[in-house]
Amino acid sequence: MRRKEFAVQDQQDVEQFLQEMSYGYLATSGEDGWPHLTPVNFVYLNGHIYFHGSRRGSKMTEIAASGKASFAVAKEYAIIPSYFTDPRQACPATSYFKSVHIRGEAEPTEDLTEKAEVLGALMEKLQPEGGYSPITPEDPAYRGELKGVSVVRLTIHELTAKFKFGQNLTEERRESIIHDLSERGRPDDVETAELMRKYCPFHQA
Repeated sequence: MRRKEFAVQDQQDVEQFLQEMSYGYLATSGEDGWPHLTPVNFVYLNGHIYFHGSRRGSKMTEIAASGKASFAVAKEYAIIPSYFTDPRQACPATSYFKSVHIRGEAEPTEDLTEKAEVLGALMEKLQPEGGYSPITPEDPAYRGELKGVSVVRLTIHELTAKFKFGQNLTEERRESIIHDLSERGRPDDVETAELMRKYCPFHQA
């Protein structure tokens, strides 16, 4: 059962997370009846999830057979060791993370302008420093590539998000963990502490 204190209601927070992430997992129904999970680079654009790839392969075959698909994105920010709050028991050990789960309809698009916009957005995410010519269907260097590549649009029918940053803790226990994170100083520990304060119900009141 999903803990309601970790559910995210702010659509802007969810969209920002999807904009930041570049890697997710696509779930389709395999021909053998087993779920098929495929890791893909993606971009969130105009309210849809997009990814690209070859026109052939099991992923595309399964999408053609049934457009129903699930998509998941997650990022673990910090492992919280048990000894942060309990010197003996292992039970308090946990992790703080953001995750988004989507159900929707996957469909390849053949519109070259849409393809160019998607691939341009993906390049901006993965290669923000530039170093390439803008992707347009008018550019003869790209036109053949745009026709040959498959770009899939996932229309979102259902989206749930879970951001876990100690919202269920008392204020005293939360501040203790924030202090320990600051002292530990691993990558993402400072950001985790900031997110704990951001989503803290005491601070939101």
